Amino acid sequence: MVLLCSPFALLAQPSAPLSTDPQSDRIAKLEQQVAASQGSADNAWMLMSSALVLLMTGPGLALFYGGLVRKKNVLATMMQSFALMAVVTVVWAVFGYSLAFGDGNIFVGGLHHLFLHGVGAQPDPTYAGTIPAQTFMIYQLMFAIITPALITGAFAERMKFSAMVVFMVLWSAIVYSPMAHMVWGKGGLLNAALGGRFPTLDFAGGTVVHVTSGVSALVCALYLGRRLGYPRQPMPPHSMVLSFIGACLLWVGWFGFNAGSCSRRRQSGYQRFVATHFGAAAAVIGWCAAEWIRNGKPSALGAISGAVAGLVAITPAAGFVTPMAALGIGAFAGIFCYLMCAHVKARFGYDDSLDAFGVHGAGGMIGALLTGVLPAAQSTQSSKMPTDMCCLPARWKGTRISL
Repeated sequence: MVLLCSPFALLAQPSAPLSTDPQSDRIAKLEQQVAASQGSADNAWMLMSSALVLLMTGPGLALFYGGLVRKKNVLATMMQSFALMAVVTVVWAVFGYSLAFGDGNIFVGGLHHLFLHGVGAQPDPTYAGTIPAQTFMIYQLMFAIITPALITGAFAERMKFSAMVVFMVLWSAIVYSPMAHMVWGKGGLLNAALGGRFPTLDFAGGTVVHVTSGVSALVCALYLGRRLGYPRQPMPPHSMVLSFIGACLLWVGWFGFNAGSCSRRRQSGYQRFVATHFGAAAAVIGWCAAEWIRNGKPSALGAISGAVAGLVAITPAAGFVTPMAALGIGAFAGIFCYLMCAHVKARFGYDDSLDAFGVHGAGGMIGALLTGVLPAAQSTQSSKMPTDMCCLPARWKGTRISL
């Protein structure tokens, strides 16, 4: 009887609680808190960077371009930048973001994110695993806004507002979004890091923003022809004060442009900030030195143009090169872009009103090329990018990838 009852007695006894390790629980909670605070910090920085990049278009670029045109065209020129802030935003929300960052083929994204479908609070680990997808979307929108705004410098003073709006809507859909997908999007042709075919060194938009806008600006200038009276009639800037303020705002906003592009590799954010500033400073000196040698003295217009040229050239390289290499890129870009604006434009006779191609097109190209041949920063070696995309020494392989 005892033997029969003993099993039931054992079953009736309460089971002992599972042993837990208090230290493991504390570590797990601490890791969750660290991840949450890290995500909050990343989100705050990316939102601030988005505001800085928007500051580059309005009022930065609007003032910069507005001061360089003649008095009668100031408001029309500034209105172009302001209008694009609204028009491109709607285009981006409806289909532009989907074409750029949706899953598609090697040339363009699909329509999965049409009307921002599926773009919410959840992070997209493909692009930015610690911030909401909407934060990533709004940050990329600011790039989509300023890129067509740069083109307006080429046809300043000679295109109707309605024609400009239609052209920019079509350009955003046909040129910008596919190029953004090919360079930055998953499976894009030039994005080997995310399953594409070819690796391309374009950290923050040297190709997507500056080369595309610069080349498109040159095509517009050639297609529209020269302004009436150009080059016989002098067309000096209306207000260098406005342009100075605009250039300073561009310089400050560019820290969001470059240093803000750290949503996936936070450990080198400081490096991008330093490279951006060093590149701009060296380009000012390079442009002014070239101007001083040719004209006997530097000019205010040359100084601010050199700053923008340096910022453009360092954009594709900001996440890859050392501070000393950034100085070299900036100095070379300042001299090269000066020659493009002062000599090449005069030699071929095209009317690039505000030197959109001479600064952005030429600067973006030279920056992309130098990215592949100058020494790589040590911090890039710990990034998640493939080795051949971030640790290129001065060798032909780097030049080939940049090309």
